[in-house]
Amino acid sequence: MIITLIIAWIVFIILWKLLKATVSTALTLAAILVLLNISFGITPQDIWHYVTQFAQSLSQIQTGK
Repeated sequence: MIITLIIAWIVFIILWKLLKATVSTALTLAAILVLLNISFGITPQDIWHYVTQFAQSLSQIQTGK
């Protein structure tokens, strides 16, 4: 019984740290997107467009086209 509680506590702590890291990353990205939008008028759609273009460029370089 004690071993089960210890393992459950360890799993809980790991999941809690993972959740905190995920929320922290999401808030940081949201803040960056808001600052880019306010400062330079760059929308999340613009960023997504550049990311997809970059991924396509990398795949073309990799395939040699």
